[in-house]
Amino acid sequence: MKKLFVMLALMISFSAAADVMNQVAEVQHNWAEANYQLKDKAQKTRFEALLNEADAVVKANPDSAEALIWRGIVQSSYAGIKGGLGALGLAKAARADFEQAMKIDDKALDGSAYTSLGTLYFKVPGWPLGFGDNDKAEALLKKALSINPEGIDSNYFYGVFLLDQRQYKQAEQYLLKAQQAPARPGRPLADKGRQQEIAAALQQVRYQLRTNQHAGIAD
Repeated sequence: MKKLFVMLALMISFSAAADVMNQVAEVQHNWAEANYQLKDKAQKTRFEALLNEADAVVKANPDSAEALIWRGIVQSSYAGIKGGLGALGLAKAARADFEQAMKIDDKALDGSAYTSLGTLYFKVPGWPLGFGDNDKAEALLKKALSINPEGIDSNYFYGVFLLDQRQYKQAEQYLLKAQQAPARPGRPLADKGRQQEIAAALQQVRYQLRTNQHAGIAD
């Protein structure tokens, strides 16, 4: 009888975990549509609704690192789109979600909390306007790479960070690795959009490399 109860408990646990991941997958898909297929007012409106969706998933699953990570991603993406004073509040809320997700399971979604938080730290303005910090950004992005060295996002965002720091040769290496990353199951729209971003970043890097070469400037 005891074994039966244990088996039932495990089945319930597995079922609950699968349900959370199904909800997270829905947020992922809706984020990709909003981020890559919509623009201007339609995009802002969709992100407002998506934030409510992500909130509902977290409220239903408060101990899910995956749910927290994706609410943070929605918040940080919306911050970039919204801009203005409201953007910093969204960025701070995203930071809190990523930090809480790390406490629960820092390797969830292949270390995505590190990737996303590191990106926030280098995109948000520094003091006194915001909490931006390039040193923290680099440490977090490198940690993400140590967890997921072949990932499309971990390599892309570190490559973009290096581009921002004018380390063009190193940026090219990571962006090329991101370009060759394996496809993510169930995320064709997100992969397509990310590959377009990688191509655009590579174009910037190569322009800078050519410009520096002509000017005799070492990278």
